[in-house]
Amino acid sequence: MHWILLRGLTRERAHWGDFPALLRDRFPDHHFHAVDLPGTGVHYRDTSPASVAGIREKVCEQVSHIPKPFSLLALSMGGMVALDWAQNVPEGEIQNLILINTSSGFSPTWQRMRPGAWPRVLRLLGRKELFDRERDILRLTCNREVPLSLAKQWYSIQRQRPVSTRNAMNQMAAAARYMPGQKRPLPDALLLASRGDRIVHWRCSAALEERWQWTLKLHPDAGHDLPLDEPEWIIQQIRSWLPR
Repeated sequence: MHWILLRGLTRERAHWGDFPALLRDRFPDHHFHAVDLPGTGVHYRDTSPASVAGIREKVCEQVSHIPKPFSLLALSMGGMVALDWAQNVPEGEIQNLILINTSSGFSPTWQRMRPGAWPRVLRLLGRKELFDRERDILRLTCNREVPLSLAKQWYSIQRQRPVSTRNAMNQMAAAARYMPGQKRPLPDALLLASRGDRIVHWRCSAALEERWQWTLKLHPDAGHDLPLDEPEWIIQQIRSWLPR
């Protein structure tokens, strides 16, 4: 089975850290492909579309060489792209869908971006010193201690493949406007959310659970970047859910 991994707003495949390797180790019969959204990673010089549908189309072009069907595992804004993908392909092309701390237009604005996060996000946008900005992003998105080595790694990523202000704004606009279709794309999907998420309220995942009777699992205290905070917990949830 081929899995496509999608990261969130202004983040690229390198921001997964060791998580893809962990998945490959725990699921040796599966193939995991971390893919960059347009305007990030290897595509940082490209212009990001300002709609989730446009981003999804670019991502689909990138994976055209990978055998179908796909399974999708996606975090935050990547989850919007994955959900849009599942709703806009022929039946059977997407086998499994795992969405982590994502949101959609089915939830109110104050849940999609928690009020307490707005001042910190605005301050981050104004930070001129790149290392301080990347370290503060980690401190906002993670609830576990952020080692200096990780902050240095994220600083290096941004130095090598910087996300432009234009692309960041285009992605933010796409995320803010995203409204899924009404039709349930799959009989079941796995929704993973963190009660301790200081950016996106876990009730955004609960809204998808209630609408489509999907499977929701909540972590009690991890942050928005659940794959960094609690990768083993994610692995446990996938192991329990996949044989359904």
